[in-house]
Amino acid sequence: MKTYYYLVASRKFLFEDEPLEEVFRERKRNYQEREKEIDFWSIDSPAFLDAPELAEVKAKCPQPAGAIVSLDPSFITWLKLRLEYVLTGEFEAPSETIPDPLASLVSA
Repeated sequence: MKTYYYLVASRKFLFEDEPLEEVFRERKRNYQEREKEIDFWSIDSPAFLDAPELAEVKAKCPQPAGAIVSLDPSFITWLKLRLEYVLTGEFEAPSETIPDPLASLVSA
């Protein structure tokens, strides 16, 4: 199991209203220069919000939701400070109630 740190918000807010594409592009470039493996992902429809232990988070988040998931808690903290109207937290996955959040992602 891994600990994933997340930031969730309205899908429209995260992927249309905020210019996160530029943030991701710059961060990926920085990781390539340092030969560091990518440790963050955007998730269009986060299945982890369906877990019973995250029901309260899902209830507070406008639907449909989007998420940014990372193995780096500092990155999620930095994003939270940069954005408004977001919820953050962490979870362990895969578990009995939370699938691997990256399982549904398609490799480029």
